Amino acid sequence: MPFRPAPHPDASLPRAPASSCGHAVIDLHCHILPGIDDGPDHVEASLAMAREQVEVGVTTVVATPHVSWNYANSAGSIGPATAALQAAIDAAGIPLRVLPGAEVALTRAVDLSGEQLAELRLGGSPWLLLEPPIAVDSPGIEGMIGMVQARGSRILLAHPERCAAFHSDPDLLDRLVRSGCRAQVTAGALTGTFGRTVQTLARRFVDEGLIHVVASDAHDASYRRPGLRPAILDSGYDPLAAWLTTEVPGAILENRPLPPRPAFAPTPPRRSRWPRRR
Repeated sequence: MPFRPAPHPDASLPRAPASSCGHAVIDLHCHILPGIDDGPDHVEASLAMAREQVEVGVTTVVATPHVSWNYANSAGSIGPATAALQAAIDAAGIPLRVLPGAEVALTRAVDLSGEQLAELRLGGSPWLLLEPPIAVDSPGIEGMIGMVQARGSRILLAHPERCAAFHSDPDLLDRLVRSGCRAQVTAGALTGTFGRTVQTLARRFVDEGLIHVVASDAHDASYRRPGLRPAILDSGYDPLAAWLTTEVPGAILENRPLPPRPAFAPTPPRRSRWPRRR
């Protein structure tokens, strides 16, 4: 059955409010599953995140718990956890659809088979959310990503603006995009939540047409919270909002060709309403 971002499959539940950009917003990267990684500890915290997602116009979330050497998650644990959370969300009357996925660390991905990687793709699509190393500059990153691609998954790179390899070699993302990868930026990075250096690189990547998705990478409902539209608006990328949060994410989940990016001329960012990360 093809993916449908809206309406919610249970028409008896209240609809999510339309987002301010008039589109059903899809969050492809969110740590919403309880007790499975560094996201919420319990289901009530997950429900708080779900409510906040709906408040900011999101209708579909892909649950992307870490799959790494620190978090030994697998499709066998993620699938049931996603189903259990969806049942709790439905019981609470929250009009949000949650699909299974994962954020797979590159250093873990190279140790997994093609079949194991396929089970961790976003919403059953051909796309794998792959996390490059954040704290270390890995000189072999291109070769490692090539190994994962060779195992049959299409690659959506998670938050390259926060990864050391892309700071030491800003042209790396351009080479990876040319090799078939696509890239996701964290919404808060656009407004300085992770510091000015990360913000500068995030904006450079968007301005150069190297970013295809904006996602929340939310971990809770207070500090690492949901929200896409305010960051896009504050950072001056409103003309790209629907493309970054609805059109491309929808095409990824439906396994359709990604739509071309709208014509866009960068403008200076507004003063951010988002808190800076401490």
